[in-house]
Amino acid sequence: MKLDTSHMRYLTADDFRVLQAVELGSRNHELVPTQIIHSVGGLKSPSATNRSLGDLAKLKLVARLRNAKYDGWRLMHTGFDYLALKTMLNRNSLYSVGTTIGVGKESDIYSVSDPSGTQKVLKIHRLGRTSFKTVKNNRDYLKNRNTSNWMYLSRLAAEKEYEFMNILYNNNFIVPTPYDYLRHCVLMEWIQGYPMKHMKKYTTYKKLYSELMKFIVKLANHGLIHCDFNEFNIIIRNEPKNGYDFVVIDFPQCVSIEHPDAKFYFDRDVEGIRAFFERKFNYAPGHDATMFDTEGYGEGYKYGYPNFIRDVKREADLDTQVKASGWTSNKTRESRDLEDAVLGMRGLDLEDEDNEASEVEEEEDDEDDAEDLYDEEEYDEEEEEEEEDDLKEDNEKIIQAISAGDQNLKMDKLGNYILDE
Repeated sequence: MKLDTSHMRYLTADDFRVLQAVELGSRNHELVPTQIIHSVGGLKSPSATNRSLGDLAKLKLVARLRNAKYDGWRLMHTGFDYLALKTMLNRNSLYSVGTTIGVGKESDIYSVSDPSGTQKVLKIHRLGRTSFKTVKNNRDYLKNRNTSNWMYLSRLAAEKEYEFMNILYNNNFIVPTPYDYLRHCVLMEWIQGYPMKHMKKYTTYKKLYSELMKFIVKLANHGLIHCDFNEFNIIIRNEPKNGYDFVVIDFPQCVSIEHPDAKFYFDRDVEGIRAFFERKFNYAPGHDATMFDTEGYGEGYKYGYPNFIRDVKREADLDTQVKASGWTSNKTRESRDLEDAVLGMRGLDLEDEDNEASEVEEEEDDEDDAEDLYDEEEYDEEEEEEEEDDLKEDNEKIIQAISAGDQNLKMDKLGNYILDE
């Protein structure tokens, strides 16, 4: 999914009001009725709203749904991007968007700069690109989230990642400096370096191995497990900073050490690092009972790699502070939704660079199919007819209430319309 910001400069304040109105309405409407968009957007006349919708549709920021039974619109992913970027511009968090610097399993990474010219990184979460393939057959938990389901989940993932990064950074973990987040976007520090997967030679690889293993244990001692700790999510700095050669990224799938599968995820993180160093440097240290040093892992230390039962001793409760998965059985709806989505991310197998690139190309080719989910599946299935009729009835009631100036029409904090009976 390409991010083209060239049209942002031509959008008016009215255009952004209409775009935001579509976003608000899509939180509880499969297809947002035009009359609701006009009411929420607050433009002077319906013709002005329609003209703005037409302009936004030409740029593929919004779209009409095919075979719809009433006049309405839905928000496209690019429109969601524009809303996030516009707010960050207003906050002076960023000033310009540069080139793509990476494409992940569930995100796109861009080079950006702030008003002072400082280079930063913008991560745009794209849940639904790969997880769409694994979750689409079991998406009951999204049945009531309507057209914004993947945008909704991407927003939750961005919020959770920012929370993880912020609390880890404040506790002196080796992570990028988090600057800001909004909707599905996270703004963070630009790291001068390269992904560990591109490493060819490294003179102090034994030291690096030990430091990475110590990071896994330190993170667990503070209550968290990364769940995707591998060469794809470790950046090697060009120049060491604070004595460390690396920075760890990508946190939305973290779990608590109280999670039922905590030991499995911990062991998998350890095994991911072991497999990389064995493959790249033929370095596979084992335990050595003749050594007494337990402050590290690898050659020269007593243990070749960490063990969950032996090495994890809780020192802090960061998992409780950020409400990580597994920290409690009393989950909110949002935490359950995000957990169901990132479950597929945790289960993805590591792939070599060529396979990953080809998969991303295939996913981009299939993007229109994902965007047309409701066109091709839900509106063609008999089992959706009853829900569709109920939705239409609710929309008509809200439209009638708006037209009549009903004072009982309220909006909750999420932007959902409520009719008091």
